[in-house]
Order: sequence, then structure tokens, then C-alpha cells
Amino acid sequence: MESYSGLARAIHWAVAVLVLAMIPAGLVMVQDGLPRPVQNGLFIFHKNVGVVVLLLMLVRLGVRRLRPPPDLPAHLPGWQRRAAAASHAGLYGLAILVPVAGYVRVRAGGFPVEWLDTLGVPALVPRSDALAQAAQTTHYVAALTFAALIGLHVLAAFYHGVLRRDGVFGRIWPPVGRAGAERAASGPPGDGGAPS
Repeated sequence: MESYSGLARAIHWAVAVLVLAMIPAGLVMVQDGLPRPVQNGLFIFHKNVGVVVLLLMLVRLGVRRLRPPPDLPAHLPGWQRRAAAASHAGLYGLAILVPVAGYVRVRAGGFPVEWLDTLGVPALVPRSDALAQAAQTTHYVAALTFAALIGLHVLAAFYHGVLRRDGVFGRIWPPVGRAGAERAASGPPGDGGAPS
């Protein structure tokens, strides 16, 4: 079974690790009673890693355009194909919308994005409390939706990778070695990735 390209898989897992670190950081950093240095550190981490995630997703879209993802296995039912297409569209869209809304909230609110400031990148949005508030609401709602969709994505990965072992999960398995990726993509030995 054909796998995603090594670059696509590397970006997928890099984004996954960063996003899974940012979700708890984002939830904790807004809690009352945190020591100021801890809260500041979490805000700095969340803002700057958000920009990294956005840049990685833009690269991922470029990679996807140059090398489209492999077809899903022929044995998958139609509803699973439709669900996969819808969930991937949602994940891609939200992985871009959430950091964009976060960036707008920060810049419109007059706050720094430290590593962009260090590189001399100017703010791309004007200072505006109304815009900052709208972006904050968008960021919050989109982030909750994103977290829920990630949860469904993880459940689907568990279903295909552990319960079914049908080779679907192996297509995106981390690029830790060509032979290992090929074995993961093909499903358990002897079944050719066919459904049980």
C-alpha cells in the first residue's frame, strides 16, 4: 500500500507534537492564580509555536499539491471515505484558522510575537481592540472544535492501526525507516492489508 511522502509524514508528526503541546498550554495559561513567570512563559510558547504550526501547515499544503496523498484502500466503505475526506478538510482548515486567529488577536491587541519581532517581521494587522476581541472569540471556538476533531482523528487512527490493522494508519506512520514504514503500510504479515 502506498504511503504519504516522507516529508508529508515528517510535517504531520511535527505538527501533531506541537499542537498536542499547545492545547494544554493554551488551557493553563489563562487560569487565574498562575505565577507571572509561568504564565508569561506559556503565552510566549503558545504564540510563537502557533506561528511555527501555521508555517508548517502552509508547507504541508504545498507538499500535498505537489504530491497528492495516496488513495485510501479499496476495501474501505464509502462512508469511511467520506468521513476521512471531511475530517481531513476540517483538520487542515482549523490548523490554519486557529493560528491565524491567534496571530490577529495578539497583533491587533498590541502584543508581541517574539521571534517574528526578532526577525524584524512587521505586524500584518492594525491595532484594534474590536478586531482583537473578534479574533479571540474565533480562536477560542475554532480551537475547541479543532481539539474535538483531533480527538476523533486519534480514535480513527486507533481503529485502523490497532483494531483493524488494515494498513490505513501505516500510510502516515513516522518516517523512521523505509522498511518499517512499508511494513506498517502493508498491515499485519500475511494478510496484505486486507480487512479481517
